[in-house]
Amino acid sequence: MPKYIFVTGGVLSGVGKGVTTASIAMLLQSMGYNVTAIKIDPYINVDAGTMNPYAHGEVFVTDDGGETDLDIGHYERFLGKNLSKKNNITTGQVFLSVITKERKGEYLGQTVQIIPHVTNEIKSLIREVVKEDNVDIALIEIGGTVGDIESLPFLEAVRQMRLEEGISNTFFVHVALTPTLKATGEQKTKPVQHSVQELRRIGIQPDMIVVRCEKPLVDEARRKIALYSNVPIEYVISNHDVEIIYEVPLILHEQGVPKLIAQKLELDYREPDLSKWIDFVNRLKKAKIDITIAMIGKYTKLRDSYLSIIEALKHASATTGVKPHLRWIESSELEDLDIKEIGKQIADVDAAIILPGFGKRGAEGKIKAIKYLRENDIPTFGICFGFQLMVIEFARNVIGLKDANSVELDPSTHQPVVDLLPSQRNIGFLGGTMRLGARAIKLLKGSYVYKAYGKDIIIERHRHRYTVNMKYIDLFESCGFRISGISEDKDGDVVEFMELVSNKFFIGTQAHPEFRSKPLDPSPIFVFFLETVMNYKGRQS
Repeated sequence: MPKYIFVTGGVLSGVGKGVTTASIAMLLQSMGYNVTAIKIDPYINVDAGTMNPYAHGEVFVTDDGGETDLDIGHYERFLGKNLSKKNNITTGQVFLSVITKERKGEYLGQTVQIIPHVTNEIKSLIREVVKEDNVDIALIEIGGTVGDIESLPFLEAVRQMRLEEGISNTFFVHVALTPTLKATGEQKTKPVQHSVQELRRIGIQPDMIVVRCEKPLVDEARRKIALYSNVPIEYVISNHDVEIIYEVPLILHEQGVPKLIAQKLELDYREPDLSKWIDFVNRLKKAKIDITIAMIGKYTKLRDSYLSIIEALKHASATTGVKPHLRWIESSELEDLDIKEIGKQIADVDAAIILPGFGKRGAEGKIKAIKYLRENDIPTFGICFGFQLMVIEFARNVIGLKDANSVELDPSTHQPVVDLLPSQRNIGFLGGTMRLGARAIKLLKGSYVYKAYGKDIIIERHRHRYTVNMKYIDLFESCGFRISGISEDKDGDVVEFMELVSNKFFIGTQAHPEFRSKPLDPSPIFVFFLETVMNYKGRQS
């Protein structure tokens, strides 16, 4: 029978449940088991696609086109595998399914209620993922905090699963914060105690407490938590701050987490093979070649809006030995500046990434920055909307199409160098209707991009409605801004990569290569980007 590990959180959200879940999953997978991870989000949105990044962080896209919570990205990176949109369950999905069944008459006249209909649907969605993937162990992270009214149906569902699946097939991990008072340096355990009390009031007794804290948990705090939480002291685990999140599995392994879980779940314990992971962590920490990258975007006040790009840079860093220092630049603040003032902010950077992010706000600021970067031959990488703005800037300032724009930004533009995809023209719903998920891309031999990937056909993920207008391609290519990657689907030819042949690195992609980057399998284009910057800087010095 499959084993289920449920991860709950207390006191406040954002305490690190996602990384904890991913780390435990990775350790169990390293023991030789087939493991998956599921994120439950209590919001009523059907998916993350229509949510503001400031409210939710980045929208992580799966191969099968799911717009999911960013924790799915953590799971993929730590497990080194691609997950499905079904691995992200929301209240919206659950209610939509229940109401649809009610409208079809599937409940045979019953009064539809939270218990049993909603809770049964939750259990069914969890078990469906487990069955489809034929996994040995599934970790299910329940978003939010214990005590949130939105989380109660999910907590009730997993409480029932312990009864139905049996105590030897279910395991509860509770992640909670122990803050340290600055005045005394004392670790305060009351927040953990109260969140466990609330969990037990709901009917769930945790099997393990993972304590988030600044410094390693002291023995006195560990004893208090064990006593008041009714958990053996060895099952109280310190998850203290580390330099990089990829160290978390290592500190959990040091405290015997996989062995303790194996004992409770009656699993054969096999010592995890962490050699490749340890090597990756060591290489990442030893990266010494310093470069500064301007990160130019519209959601820079919440770095989680670009989490996968940050992590993709780390993966490439471990491969290249380059240590990127990120300078965050809010593009909306550039809009009223002239080119000289913009130059003062980015003249000393070694490279720049033009970040994704839909909408008019900040777009002209990005375009001004792109002009400076292109003219000064500073390596520049544009992603999705960032790429589209590179196209607009080039059209205006090199080709001479002064009215060039995207139909998204100016529907009445006479020179739509970026236009709506044909399949998007009669869309009635915004949620889940973009060009989403993995697509095959054919690369042009002899291009920079082909050199980066080293093969004819690649797979990358997408999330967009607009694309480069093929009617203008001859103009772009006659001025040296050439297509280096293209895909074919129901929308015809879609431009996937373009590069300026005269510059060291002036490349844009319609895809999101950051979503497929893994610690042990870094994105080739990110590796090539850092290598190019490193070589360029090395020649300068």
